[in-house]
Amino acid sequence: MQASVMDHSPAGTSGDVTFEDIRFHPDDSALYPLALAMAARFGYTAELILDRQLAELLRLRVAQLNPCAYCLILHTRVAHDIGIPPFLIAHLAAWQDSASFTPRDKAALAYCESLTLYDTAVFASRHEELTRHFSPAEIAEIAAVVINMAVWTRLKLAQGSVPVDRRPALDQSGLERPPHER
Repeated sequence: MQASVMDHSPAGTSGDVTFEDIRFHPDDSALYPLALAMAARFGYTAELILDRQLAELLRLRVAQLNPCAYCLILHTRVAHDIGIPPFLIAHLAAWQDSASFTPRDKAALAYCESLTLYDTAVFASRHEELTRHFSPAEIAEIAAVVINMAVWTRLKLAQGSVPVDRRPALDQSGLERPPHER
């Protein structure tokens, strides 16, 4: 069975990459409108009480853990666009071994990982650590941001959203090759 292919680019990405949904079109899923509503409330364009950069690092970390190409590309671009330093983005996966993340960041990232992977052995202690750095309302938003991203990463993985490189193909001398030679 041939899957319908939807060619699109996530908001905030350059025109160099688009995505094709090779398994099903998002409109074919009753989950899609619910996911859009969640994104409006807790996604990267939402107004939150939580620090915007920290919320974006959490989104990017969920995308790394679940590995969703669509979400990784989108949230790396958003992180850059909102001023997160490239070196923080580059070593987010190694946050535990970095002095560049604050104790507050680390508590949120540890909670993010334990909720995303649902590590029952440490979840309660990770939540307890959050209470040392965040208000109950902020903790609720952290949970919502992580849960929203878990939905989106799994939805995009299920859809089969695969990146398609739209950059011109270049020959060895740096000149663009004609389409028939690519």
